[in-house]
Amino acid sequence: MTDKNQDAGRVIIITGGSTGIGRGMANYFGERGFRVAILGRTRDTLDEARAEVSKGGAECLAFQADVSKREDCFRAVQGAVDAWGKIDVLVNNAGAMQNVFATTPIDEAEKIFRNTLDVHLVGAFLMMMAAAPHLKRPGGKIVNISSIGAFMGGRRPGAGAYVAAKSGLNALTFSWAREFGPQGITVNAIAPGFIETELTKKWPDERRKAATNDILVGRAGQPADIAAAAYYLTSEAGSFVNGEVLNVNGGAYFIH
Repeated sequence: MTDKNQDAGRVIIITGGSTGIGRGMANYFGERGFRVAILGRTRDTLDEARAEVSKGGAECLAFQADVSKREDCFRAVQGAVDAWGKIDVLVNNAGAMQNVFATTPIDEAEKIFRNTLDVHLVGAFLMMMAAAPHLKRPGGKIVNISSIGAFMGGRRPGAGAYVAAKSGLNALTFSWAREFGPQGITVNAIAPGFIETELTKKWPDERRKAATNDILVGRAGQPADIAAAAYYLTSEAGSFVNGEVLNVNGGAYFIH
């Protein structure tokens, strides 16, 4: 049972909010009284996610947007502001992973590398720039979804583009925490480990087993685990946390 009163009317924008971790967060925050705006690239999936969040009684807007495109970011943010007048929380969660190896043909390798940086890192930057004028002062919150891979280099070869982007996102978190902290806005990141989503449920059993072998609590993570961590960072209880990368991985990695 949750008390919606303390969060009723707070506005959260979640990129990549129609699937996986982002969808889990949209439902979690909606259940707690937030007004939820989700961004994603696929209209059908967005509509499904919006209906799911709204079914729980939350106000939810869905914007079809590619966060690597400046105009999409600013259009979506303005849409939320036009509807609700403010932004309390921005969660930069949008992302995708494509492998790139030293043996990948250079044209393809460069395209994958640039595209990955555009979505994970440039997209987060653009969303923060778009949201910055509208974030509550004091009390605004930015949460960036990083990865355990930023510290470990990924579990297997091929993750170079992804982990470089996530490492850059950590550094961007530190930089913006310095800029926004004096304005009463906190900027933090969460570094998930293996999280069970629609995508990872399709992995071969061997790969799933390998991903959970090092998790000390003996289970895969769930989107709700990341949502709970994000909720803490956006709550009054987490108001003194700024410039932190919070590991949420069941003990698979705990030093950085």
